[in-house]
This record gives sequence, C-alpha cells and structure tokens, in this order.
Amino acid sequence: MNRRQFVSSSAAVTALGGALPVRIDAAPAKRALMKLGCQTGPSSDKHFQYFARYGVRNVCGYPEIAGGRLYASVDELKRLRDVAERHGISLDCIAPPFLESSHIDREKHPAIMLAQSPERDRDIDSLQTLIRNCAAAGIPSIKYNMSILGVLRTGRTPGRGDATYSTWRLKDAKPNPPLTRAGRVDADAAWERITYFLERMIPVAEEYKIRMACHPHDPGVPPEGYQGVVRVLGTVDGLKRFIKIKECPYHGLNFCQGTVSEMLANPGEEIYDVIRYFGSRQKIFNVHFRNIRGHRDDFVEVYPDEGDVDFVKAIRVYKEVGYPYMLMPDHVPEAMDDPGGLQSFAFCYGYIRALIQAVDQMS
Repeated sequence: MNRRQFVSSSAAVTALGGALPVRIDAAPAKRALMKLGCQTGPSSDKHFQYFARYGVRNVCGYPEIAGGRLYASVDELKRLRDVAERHGISLDCIAPPFLESSHIDREKHPAIMLAQSPERDRDIDSLQTLIRNCAAAGIPSIKYNMSILGVLRTGRTPGRGDATYSTWRLKDAKPNPPLTRAGRVDADAAWERITYFLERMIPVAEEYKIRMACHPHDPGVPPEGYQGVVRVLGTVDGLKRFIKIKECPYHGLNFCQGTVSEMLANPGEEIYDVIRYFGSRQKIFNVHFRNIRGHRDDFVEVYPDEGDVDFVKAIRVYKEVGYPYMLMPDHVPEAMDDPGGLQSFAFCYGYIRALIQAVDQMS
C-alpha cells in the first residue's frame, strides 16, 4: 500500500466511525531452559563422540581418579572437562566414586550410611575436597545417593518388540539376606545419618556454590522397611523433609521422575504437582526423565512414550517452573542385540530433544 492509498483508507475508516486496526504482537513465549543430558559412562572420547552424534551437549561425567582417592583432583577434573569440550559437550555434573546407588553389602566405602566414625568423617572430608576441586575446575554440580539398599528389582518383564523391562513387584520380593550388614535401621537412625552428613556438607557446597543433587530411594518400600531398613527418601513427604534439613540454594535433588513416580498410587495424575512443588522451590538440580507403567509396589520401567506419565504434560510443567538443567534418560529397556542399551538411549535422546524443541514453541 502506498502513502496515498494509506491516507485514503484511513479517511474511509474514520468516516465510518471506526479506528484503524492496530497490530499488537503477542509477548514472546517463555523459553524452555532445560537441556538434553545423560549420565552414562565411560567418560571417554568414544562415548562422548556417541553423545555428540545424538545431540547430547550436556552430561554428568566420571573422572579417572588415581591412587584410590575418594575425590578427583583439579587436574583430573579439568582433563575430563577438556575431553567433553573437544566434542562440544558441557560437563555440568560429576559423581563421586562412593555414595552410589549400590547395595550396602557390596559398597566399598559404606561408613557414611553405616554411621561408622571416624571413617565417615574421613569420607565426608573427601567429598568436601571434591566440592572445592569442582569449583576450581568450573564444574557446577555433584550428584550422589544416600542409600543402603541400592536399586531394588524383582526381575524383567517382556516389552514391545524384543525388549524387556526392569520390574519391581513387592509381592514377589524375597529379601536375601533378611538383613544387610547395616542391621536394622529405623527412620530415626536414617534421618540422623542423613542430617549428620548434610550439616557438614552443605555449608561447604554453599561456600563454593556447588549444587549437591541427591537421588531418592528407588523404590520406596513399606513403612516397616525392607531387609530391616526404612527408606526415608522413598516417599514424597520424606523428600520434602530432606530439602528442609538445610535451607540452602545448593541443597536439592537429583529428581528421578521415574523413582518419584514409583512412590505414587496414581503417578499419571499425581506426578505433575510433585514436579511443581520441588521445581517452584528451585530444588530440582537434575532430572532422570524416565517413565513407568504401574504404581507404588508394582511397576515396570518402559520407554518414555508408553508409560502412565504423559511426558508432554510433564515437560510443560518443567517449563512452567523454569527448570534450567538436564533432562536425561535412565534405566532404559534392554534387548539382546543392543549391548549397553545404546539404541534404547538413542531413542530416548531423540524423544527428549524433540519434546524440548516442541515445548520451547508452546505458549
């Protein structure tokens, strides 16, 4: 439209008692801040090349530690970061060589969870050193577990195609042995050990601005416990209590959405408000973005597109609360011709990456 046509058109609209239409651009939609990530190992050139192939640009890594130390040196951390960066990958998190999701009877460094002094104080000192070294190496987060029983499962269930799914059915569980070397650990004892650890660890994390991300207990067990152990981080109420023990922006969760779903009677309805609770308080530092079919005490771990949790709805909630860190697949289905689950992980990478791109365009 030239100037004469514009003036003529304006006059006509005015003569009709109207007003010129005014274009108002909608406010830009809030961007999705979360990132596709992964925590599988080994942290090697070959595996980082695999990550890069499928668009994984943020990872949790595992440094090589010399001399049997329980902490990586600054140089060891920087070497790992350099390997990642050669492939265009950011090392956003690392895991220590203890406080893993292993059963206490197989754990080489159990002192913290067994409340064994002075050994637990030496182990805590090692983790404090790792926090300081991560700060010096530019690595912003550490993930860890506070578990005695590790990951409990009762077997595998046939899935789609030739895949099989990891399964937990409490009714089929047969504790063996009836008690672990930890003996009986009631809720009070479990909370004492967790509190002892956090009171010594979180002030150092706050001083050095390193996020400490704790994984929930996988799965939750009955209130009376399992193998003599009460799993206090196996309920949503337990996780709420956990984050309040030390009020600190660097104390939070490695929020395993699969594990939290396993705590719920109806995960397909309940999980979204749980995400909102912890996400709105900025207590989610990492997400294991995996799905289940079933509910508390009876579930199988499935591909992300076939479980009871609507992943489209879930990722919209992560966007809603402004979650800015990694979404990573975990506990993927297994198949005979997929050693190490590389194909299953690749499927999950593409699925999660597409969800992030799609939710980024949603208002």
